[in-house]
Amino acid sequence: MTSDNWQPLAAREVLERRARLLHDIRSFMAERGVLEVETPHLSQSAVTDPNIHSLTLALRRPEADVTLRCYLHTSPEFPMKRLLAAGSGAIYQICRVYRGEESGRIHNPEFSLLEWYRPGFDHLRLMDEVAELLQGLGIKAAGRTTYGQAFTDRVGLDPHDVDTECLVRRAAALGFISEPAEDAALLDFLFSELVAPSLGKDGAVFVHDYPVHQSALARVRPGRPPVAERFELFINGMEIANGFHELTDAAEQRRRFERDNQRRRAAGLGAMPADEHLLQALAHGLPACAGVALGVDRLLMVLCGAARLEQVLAFPFDRA
Repeated sequence: MTSDNWQPLAAREVLERRARLLHDIRSFMAERGVLEVETPHLSQSAVTDPNIHSLTLALRRPEADVTLRCYLHTSPEFPMKRLLAAGSGAIYQICRVYRGEESGRIHNPEFSLLEWYRPGFDHLRLMDEVAELLQGLGIKAAGRTTYGQAFTDRVGLDPHDVDTECLVRRAAALGFISEPAEDAALLDFLFSELVAPSLGKDGAVFVHDYPVHQSALARVRPGRPPVAERFELFINGMEIANGFHELTDAAEQRRRFERDNQRRRAAGLGAMPADEHLLQALAHGLPACAGVALGVDRLLMVLCGAARLEQVLAFPFDRA
C-alpha cells in the first residue's frame, strides 16, 4: 500500500503567489518606514483569553536540573508591545503562530500572521492603512460599518442594549448550549452565525466599535453606548484581520488578565500565567498606538480563490 501524503498539497502556482504576497507586504512596509522585527515563538507566559488555546511543551534545562512548562505563542503581540515601550517606533512582523483546538475549512493549528503597530494611530487611521495594503494587492475595500449596525440589521437586536435572556433565547434557537451563558459568548456566537457570513461579499468590509464585552486588548471609548475601539476585516464572510486602538493602562490590563483567568476557571480550563513582562512594559509607558493582526493564509485564500485553507498550505497539519 502506498501513500502520497508526503507530497505538498498547495500547487506550485499557489506557492509562487504566497512568495509574491510576502514580497508585496514587505515592500509596502518598507515604503512607509515600518521596521520588520522578530520576537520569540516560545514563552514562559501564555494568552489568558478563554477562547484561545495555547500549545504547551516541556523545556528541559539540564544545567538547573529543572523542566519548565512553556507555551508556543498564539500571537507576537505581547513582545512587540515591549519593543514599542522601549522606543522601537512603527514595527511589523510576519511569523508562524500556534493555536490548539483549531482545525477545519479556514483553520490550521499552525498558521502565518502579519502583525503591525503604528504609534500615533487610532483604529480608524489603521483601517485606512489596511485598506491601502488591500488595494495594492488588488482587493477592493467596500466600506465600513459599526458592529452595532451590522448586528441590528442581521439579528434584529441592539447588541449594546439587550438583556441576557433575550440573547440566550435567540442563541438557543440556533443550537447554542452553554451554562452559564455570558453576554460576550452569546454575542460572539450570534455574530458568527448570522452576521459574519454575509459580510464582505462585494469587497472587504471593516466592522468597528465593538461592545465593551468584546474589547479584548482595545481601549474603551466612553459614551452612550460605550464601545471598544476595535475593528475586524471580513472578506467573503471570512474574518481576515483583528485590530485595536491599543490599551496602554497597565492596571486595567492586569484586571483584564485576571478576569480572563476567572472565566477560564469557571469553564474548567485552568488559569494561564499572565505576561508580567508586558505588564511591566505598559507600566513603563506604551505609546498611544493602534495594532492589527492579519491572517496571511486567509488573505492568500482570497487572492487565489481557494475554498479551504489547506489549499494554500504546502503541508497542512494532516501532512505535517
